[in-house]
Amino acid sequence: MQGVWRELAGLILPVACAGCGRPRTELCEGCRRALARDGRGARRVRPRPEPAGLPRVWAGAPYADEVRAVLLAHKERGAMRLAGPLGAALAGAVRGLRPGGGPLLLVPVPSARRSVAGRGHDPVRRIALAAAGALRRAGVGEGAGARVLPVLRQRRAVADQAGLSARQRLANVTGALEVRGGAARLLTGQPVVLVDDLVTTGATLVEAARAVAAAGGRVTGAAVVAAPVSAFENRCAPRGLPGNGIPT
Repeated sequence: MQGVWRELAGLILPVACAGCGRPRTELCEGCRRALARDGRGARRVRPRPEPAGLPRVWAGAPYADEVRAVLLAHKERGAMRLAGPLGAALAGAVRGLRPGGGPLLLVPVPSARRSVAGRGHDPVRRIALAAAGALRRAGVGEGAGARVLPVLRQRRAVADQAGLSARQRLANVTGALEVRGGAARLLTGQPVVLVDDLVTTGATLVEAARAVAAAGGRVTGAAVVAAPVSAFENRCAPRGLPGNGIPT
């Protein structure tokens, strides 16, 4: 119900751009371009240090300034309509992976149930659904097209990752995820792209890849909306993004 009331409020209350604060628009054109650029800004990223078992990861935009603000507005403040442009950025990252022909399975990294209850929505799943729609419209994923399979769940509680080192984060999440009972048959032998809103150390994606592989799935890569500027290959963020402090 929290999500419903937030969306209704957004229809009648004055809004400001979630990225830069410009009045009377939920997301201005400049910030929309910073997120997506029709996928042309997507690039491969590598956390430093890169953990063992991390699949190839592509990100749509650098996690800075406007992009950070938009992600947080969707995730923490329930700005549901931002899922569309965030999904477009994620779709660009998926296309960067070049997943090949055949059905495309997007498996979102799960949020803790207490987090979903507190926020009133599951932000990663919502963004993944928007990305799948964008990919289908672009003709990516033959046959069944792009589908979201929310088959991962937490099998145990994990500590808050904030403030933990890369090694501590990996230890914190190792063994924490599993494929839901009965869902393994949907993954057996199928190519899977893991999706998340943000990658930092890569620890959670390593654990998600382990859980999918244990259920018989084949992880071909991971796609995220954003990553730290320092993680982009050649230490260069996607070109042409306003306000991120990176030369275009």
